[in-house]
Amino acid sequence: MAQDYVDSKIHADKVVLFIKQGCPYCISARNVLEAYDFKQGRLQIYDISGLPEMKAIQDYFEKITGARTVPRVFIGTECVGGGSDVVKLENDGLLKGKLSAIGAI
Repeated sequence: MAQDYVDSKIHADKVVLFIKQGCPYCISARNVLEAYDFKQGRLQIYDISGLPEMKAIQDYFEKITGARTVPRVFIGTECVGGGSDVVKLENDGLLKGKLSAIGAI
C-alpha cells in the first residue's frame, strides 16, 4: 500500500514533495520551490503526517532513496534528496534548470 501511494504520486513532469507538518526542512524546501512560477498542477505537496501508513511510506522512501526522512523531494522521477539538498541546488544555480528540464516551469 505504501509503495502504491508513493509511486502513484511521482510523475516525470512534476515536482513532488512529501512532507510532515512543522518540519523545518520541509518548510525550507517548500519555500524555495514555491518561489518558482510552476505550470498548473506541476508542484504537488503531500503531507504524510498522521497517515496510518506513514511508517511504511518512510520505510519505502528508505528503500528507493536511501533515506527515510522528510522532506523527500522528487523532480520528475529523480529524488534530489531533502530540504538541505533543495536549498543547495538553488544556491548552486542548478534548481531552475532541473525544473525547466521536466517542463514544470
